[in-house]
Amino acid sequence: MTSVLILLAMPPETTTQYYAHLRAKFPDLTIHLVDHHSKVGPYIQTADILMTFAPMLTDEVLRRANNLKWIQALGTGVDNLVDLPSLRGDVIVTNVRGIHGAAVSEAAIMAMLALSRNFPRVIRNQDRQLWERWPASLLEGKRVGILGIGVIAEALAPRCKALGMSVAGISSRQRAIADFDRMFAQDELVSAVREIDYLVVLTPYSPATRHMVDAAVLSAMKPTSYLINVARGGVIDERALIAALRQGQIAGAALDVFNQEPLPKDHPLWEMEKVIVMPHLAGFFEGYSDRALAVVEENIRRFMAGDTTKMINVVTR
Repeated sequence: MTSVLILLAMPPETTTQYYAHLRAKFPDLTIHLVDHHSKVGPYIQTADILMTFAPMLTDEVLRRANNLKWIQALGTGVDNLVDLPSLRGDVIVTNVRGIHGAAVSEAAIMAMLALSRNFPRVIRNQDRQLWERWPASLLEGKRVGILGIGVIAEALAPRCKALGMSVAGISSRQRAIADFDRMFAQDELVSAVREIDYLVVLTPYSPATRHMVDAAVLSAMKPTSYLINVARGGVIDERALIAALRQGQIAGAALDVFNQEPLPKDHPLWEMEKVIVMPHLAGFFEGYSDRALAVVEENIRRFMAGDTTKMINVVTR
């Protein structure tokens, strides 16, 4: 009998939803559920299928997965999965790419609006019962640069256009895309940021994108411009970012992802008034499980039928 291990550290109602849905749809599967990689011991050696978010994995889990044939990532990112040394080449990896467009786009727009209107200051003033007014900076007429052009970027661009912004894309592959006014190659990133008011980072993390937004990029940005990262923490050089913020090289940042998560309590980003710290919330939304399970369910059907070449969102590696 095919064995499935779900490694999922989320609220009980969410983990129960994954387990109960798959149990009802596939009664012939053996399904086990654990909430931490340290608890996989009784199940991992016989598991045919592993379902998890990539950050929850360790190499030790894969090293012990002798029978593993397929990993279904429950997010889009597969860093800390495909780069683990013990991942065998014959193991299929799939993700749920395509379900995050609306959520992450809305989070990016929320961040731009909050930064432009200095909304953290509003909240701090509310806590102090302080009535203070200042003029807002409008998004209308501003230019946003989107680093990394995929499903989410294609969802974000028209939303920015609807707010009266012009949109530039920075991509590893040059091509014309609807709702983008201009496209830059990745090696033109320093030049591209000179012209933009908001840099939204969406590119996946990989050795090629590690610290792509570095001191050179940050120093090229306008002192009135903002950085929004809803991709992966490692894409930005955090030390360079902290220095740029302290020196006034950019006006502020909204960060949903970090090199270390949760962000350590003593991290300087917590205390910076020009920074909005979000706990990796951009892609997490009501109904996420339903959308992810639609992909998972179809992939299980195809896997069980031996039709692995037509599984959804197979990751090329």
